[in-house]
Amino acid sequence: MLKIRLTRLGAKKNPFYRIVVMDSRKARDGEYVDQVGYYNPKKNPAEVKLDVEKAKDWISKGAQPTDTVRAILKNNGAL
Repeated sequence: MLKIRLTRLGAKKNPFYRIVVMDSRKARDGEYVDQVGYYNPKKNPAEVKLDVEKAKDWISKGAQPTDTVRAILKNNGAL
């Protein structure tokens, strides 16, 4: 089953996340199928870059977003 979820990058206490499509059985920072965007919660306001068309395409193919990613998608008009 494919999930749209966050994968963590960045230094200790300075997180930076990629929004990726990956198999739900893979590790959080494991190999992903496609990158949809990124999310930087440390900026004020939080910085989000999202390829809305790619996200909609993956959702139509059956990928399920996690709760956090679902909120990000709703805020950016992808859902």
